[in-house]
Amino acid sequence: NPGKERYNRPQKVCLCPFLPPQPLEVSTCLYVVQHPAEESRVLRTVPLLAACLPQGKCNVIIGRRFNEEKHPELAAVCRDSRTLILYPGPNSQNLEELVKYQEVGTVKHNVIIIDGTWSQAKNMFLKNSMFHLPKQVQLNRTLSSQYVIRTQPSNICLSTLECAAVALSILEQNDDIQEVLLRPLKALCSFQLQHGAQIHHSKEHLLKNGMYDKPMPKNKRKIKRMEKLVTDHNICPR
Repeated sequence: NPGKERYNRPQKVCLCPFLPPQPLEVSTCLYVVQHPAEESRVLRTVPLLAACLPQGKCNVIIGRRFNEEKHPELAAVCRDSRTLILYPGPNSQNLEELVKYQEVGTVKHNVIIIDGTWSQAKNMFLKNSMFHLPKQVQLNRTLSSQYVIRTQPSNICLSTLECAAVALSILEQNDDIQEVLLRPLKALCSFQLQHGAQIHHSKEHLLKNGMYDKPMPKNKRKIKRMEKLVTDHNICPR
């Protein structure tokens, strides 16, 4: 279709010049488990990620609930000892630490990333027991999100593309990967801002600067979580 480009965006905001000329060569295989609501969002980062990687290296699986019977391939990936799930928490290991103690190039990992809002991702992780089988990892690199056209809970929250970019650069031991994958995201944000989009500050930023204009939640647990956003610089919303 001449009106569309590799990542299915209108030509007037064509991002092809910002994509790598050839898909990036990576040994890691990504499995993006996507909440159905993400499909209808206009400003998604996963299509950009898929456009930068070879076919078969970025697999998108849509749904809320997953089981062995309906998703045998995903179940097999979850049982594979080489599979990691990118999900922060008390049981997560720092990905860079994990890679440091492995011989370079000996393991070709699978990485599962949950794509949705923070509350959707938390729900999907907790309610799908197969996601508890892989080794749980998190990113401890400091990276300020470039995805300023969609609101994040805190300043350290990253989009799915950014998570994948950091994870791949660590696993492939190649920092250029991060730069190449973030290039189209920066261009997308730049295009949107030039055409009238507003910068979306994180909820943390809004609360700390007295700019949060929505009604405060009545649920005590939610209030506590929002208070933590203001006081704890390293909070993980999940």
